[in-house]
Amino acid sequence: MTLLFAWRYFKAKKTTNAINIISWISILAIAVGSAALILVLSVFNGFEDLVKSLYADFYTDIKISPVKSKFLTLTPAQLEQIRSTPYINRISLIAEEKAVLVNEDFQSIIYLKGVDNAYPQVSGLVKHIAKGKFDPGTIDKPLLIIGAGIENAVGVEPGINISPLTVYLPNLKATDLSGLDALNSYNANVSASFMLQQDFDNKYAITNIDFVKYMLDLSADQYTSVEVALVDADKTEDVKERLERMLGNKFLVQTRYQQNQSLYTVMQIEKWVIYGILSLILVVAAFNVIGALTMLVLEKQKDISVLKAMGADASYIQRIFINEGFVLAAVGGGSGIVIAIGICLLQIKYKLVKLSGGSFIIDYYPVKMILTDFLLVIATILLISLLAAWIPSRKASMGHFSLRS
Repeated sequence: MTLLFAWRYFKAKKTTNAINIISWISILAIAVGSAALILVLSVFNGFEDLVKSLYADFYTDIKISPVKSKFLTLTPAQLEQIRSTPYINRISLIAEEKAVLVNEDFQSIIYLKGVDNAYPQVSGLVKHIAKGKFDPGTIDKPLLIIGAGIENAVGVEPGINISPLTVYLPNLKATDLSGLDALNSYNANVSASFMLQQDFDNKYAITNIDFVKYMLDLSADQYTSVEVALVDADKTEDVKERLERMLGNKFLVQTRYQQNQSLYTVMQIEKWVIYGILSLILVVAAFNVIGALTMLVLEKQKDISVLKAMGADASYIQRIFINEGFVLAAVGGGSGIVIAIGICLLQIKYKLVKLSGGSFIIDYYPVKMILTDFLLVIATILLISLLAAWIPSRKASMGHFSLRS
């Protein structure tokens, strides 16, 4: 019944035109605030999804690495145990080390990542080859797949460089780090370049694992890590626990999220900061709601007196005007959410709003709508509306609301 009173008060024509104006300003402010929240959060979700997909093509489902030392030792029996673990599709053995890549007068510090033949099936990097063909070569004739940033830094073109590049890797058995034997060097050609994400494009070069192990003088059972691809990504935690029990505490088993936890944490913090800032629009709208309800209470003093004479208690009167606040919030918030959904759908289908500049992977703002965002915005609107309606409704229920109060 109190909601019915609130709805009738909302639709009824007020004797003072200012009340109508302030009410519609409140609705407009709530609509703008809710639409802005949905739109910005959806765009943020789109960028977050894009970034995660790019990182997912480099970081595998699970990575096994040593806890303390740089290298781990895995026997053929242990590798077979890992391969036979339920839900594991493939594994790729990795030998990685910091190196210097030199092309005559150009040079760049890189991370040289040696991979085995299973790597293209474990990692999604192959999908991002920009030039050439993914070919890591052999131990005698190593080939490099370099990031686009490294390609520019050393001035090389995959497949057509006139002279081979020189790769310098640390000599792990050197006794004098400042001597001539501190580095091992070998010539290598470039077979391809990839363009994935700036963090990887400026940092990594891929080659075959046998070449890197030879340059670092590693034994047959030594590696820097093992990268694992799963049959079902939903079983990641289950596989992680199995591998930890199997391998013991000398090995670090990380999921894709844990391999780059700082990035995902920062993205979540950014999302909450954006939500907090845009919620201020709704806080400003709340002041308009307070003003509209205050003037409505002043106009309905006679109605309040009649209701009290008919037996309505203070809580009943208060619920009427709290529901009035919810009506304003529902009309404004509902309109804003519908508008936001329409804009998001148009952006998804027609890519109407473009990104400026031509250096991005995509040329439009990505959008992804998530149900939890809608529930969060609705809850925020209802909470702010409740707080805004509380003071006027409390005054109305106490029966001493006046112009002077």
